[in-house]
Amino acid sequence: MTDLAAANSVAPSTVTSERGELEPRLEQHRVELTAHCYRMLGSAFDAEDAVQETMVRAWRGFDRFEGRSTLRSWLYRIATNVCLTMLDGSQRRARPMDLGPASSSSTPLGPPLPEVSWLEPIPDSRVLPAGADPAELAVSRESIRLAFVAALQHLPPRQRAVLILREVLQWSAAEVAELLGSTVASVNSALQRARSTLAARDLTTSDPAQLADGELQELLARYADAFVRYDIDSLVALLHEDATLSMPPYDLWLRGPADIRGWWVGPGAECRGSHLIPVTANGLPAFGQYRPSGPGGRFEPFSLQVLEFSGDRLMGFNAFLDAERLFPLFGLPIRLEE
Repeated sequence: MTDLAAANSVAPSTVTSERGELEPRLEQHRVELTAHCYRMLGSAFDAEDAVQETMVRAWRGFDRFEGRSTLRSWLYRIATNVCLTMLDGSQRRARPMDLGPASSSSTPLGPPLPEVSWLEPIPDSRVLPAGADPAELAVSRESIRLAFVAALQHLPPRQRAVLILREVLQWSAAEVAELLGSTVASVNSALQRARSTLAARDLTTSDPAQLADGELQELLARYADAFVRYDIDSLVALLHEDATLSMPPYDLWLRGPADIRGWWVGPGAECRGSHLIPVTANGLPAFGQYRPSGPGGRFEPFSLQVLEFSGDRLMGFNAFLDAERLFPLFGLPIRLEE
């Protein structure tokens, strides 16, 4: 039984034919609502929880839906309010780069920080609509990039909602004011403040669109080959001069080829002999990394690598180490068979 069907079990016994057709109508909005909630919350798991709560509320409250707006607008109203409630009093999600200055390769790693609410990656399949117009798809990808979603986390929740609704979804100020129960003047003021905050953030860390698809695939093949062989010279040759390396849940992060090289030949040398499986995350190329660290050299999940590029240079190497939770989300096997 689906969650929506379960919700129906506590609904009135008389179900109209229109209500009987509601579930597929709601489901056709799931992907875009997940993207919206992910931008708001910065967590794939929280976004899915928010969307499920949205669907259940819509199912249970459909009898009160008066059709004064479209079903899509009504769902966005519910989803936004669910997200605002979830954000009330919560800690903003961060990347290691938000917590302090870059370290050097000789800096001890230190303990993981599980108490920090880390920004999480999300599979493209959960937030990018299949068969979308290429131009619309490009805009959608930009709006879920790690750098953009991380920057959104610096905004107060209502400013975040205003900016997403106005700038990403292209809603009018009047529509946003109605959704939030506010005024057009208040919405415009919040948007101006949000824009000012984002203008101070670096949102140019990833621009793989400079490459044709064939060129990007060749670049990724070069990266994967070099990483699996653990050819440090070839890996460093791919790095941008301002490249960063991060590994949440650790707060240590590095900037620049020299320190990244130092890390890869030092503590990172345990990644030698890894196996990589390509996936996509946040509109970016990614790999599930398995290290030969198990019994008898068995490959075990280690990290989800999300790669940010500037042209043909690697700008961001993001290793999310919560493999136990992330690998199933991305459809990656927990165990690799030889």
